[in-house]
Amino acid sequence: MDRASNCSEPAARGQGPCILVVDDSSTMRRSVAMTLEAVGYQVVTACDGLDALAALQRGVAPRLVLTDIVMPGMDGLEFIREARKLLRFVPIVALTTQTHQHLREQGRAVGATAWVLKPTGGQELVALAAKFLTRAASDASPASTRASAHALPKTG
Repeated sequence: MDRASNCSEPAARGQGPCILVVDDSSTMRRSVAMTLEAVGYQVVTACDGLDALAALQRGVAPRLVLTDIVMPGMDGLEFIREARKLLRFVPIVALTTQTHQHLREQGRAVGATAWVLKPTGGQELVALAAKFLTRAASDASPASTRASAHALPKTG
């Protein structure tokens, strides 16, 4: 796909952990970024999976990824599959309007850490980010456990 311009935006504010926000809606990207930057996180945004992968290949090193699922070009499921090759232990949360169980199962299969329904904003979004960033930090320690209320359930 020939892309005339790169639509990712670099980290603007904050000294906290970097969060990569991937969504084809510019309104959603701005809203999520403003909310997270207001509490000190660094935020990098991307307009689709291809743009997000390009940001990762340029050296963006997020501690958390929030991605939409339904996007033109490379959708969220394909992005998660490809991102997992680069971000083995970074939480990748699907932040989406999609409620279909088969999509949730596909998300888990390609490496999504959790599936959260939009709209999620304000303090709920801040709490979500804090939870997954704290979990990621504890998962890095040898004595950690991997249980989480927001984790995608395992199906038999």
